[in-house]
Amino acid sequence: MKLRQLEMALQRCAGFEKPRAAWEQYQTPPSLAARLLYDAYMNGDIEGNVVTDLGCGTGILAIGAALLGALTVRAVDLDPAAIHITGENAILLGVNVDCIVADISGKTSVLAEQIGPCDTVIMNPPFGAQKQNVHADRPFIDCALAIAPVTYGIFNAGSSPFVEAYIAGRARIAGRVSGTFPIKRSFAFHTKEVQDIAVEILRLVRS
Repeated sequence: MKLRQLEMALQRCAGFEKPRAAWEQYQTPPSLAARLLYDAYMNGDIEGNVVTDLGCGTGILAIGAALLGALTVRAVDLDPAAIHITGENAILLGVNVDCIVADISGKTSVLAEQIGPCDTVIMNPPFGAQKQNVHADRPFIDCALAIAPVTYGIFNAGSSPFVEAYIAGRARIAGRVSGTFPIKRSFAFHTKEVQDIAVEILRLVRS
């Protein structure tokens, strides 16, 4: 499957019915999701591998991994409603995804046992834009490094120095791809119909 074909397939995925601002529930844009997945695919980190999507939302990354030939795909999220949509999207796209309801902010060792080891983590963690969500991406990084040797994550542009310092001694940044995350007006505090957020896709390789 080519990049454009993957993006077109992912456009069929339904988004959140009632998104929650506190959880930063924004649908990952199909173009950005396809870019992350295809980068992982070209690096040999998807096809034939066990892949886990942490904070899967409505499952666009998990489903894309399945479309690219992942052996097994796990989709993990705190929100049972999001997990339900993930299941429906998987059926719509004709792929199998194992759905797990779990709070990524919980104890890493417990989460690692609950989710299980895998070959690759893919994730679009919260950016920490809400006051109650500051540093919300840290538990995602911790969990990812605990369960997989390779991680692909979407972060705010300019996050590389922080991530590099945070994972020092545990992993390294082995790849970086710039992108844009268009956020559509979803909540009352949004002042624009679409806000383009500069992001970077980081490939983390465990030490």
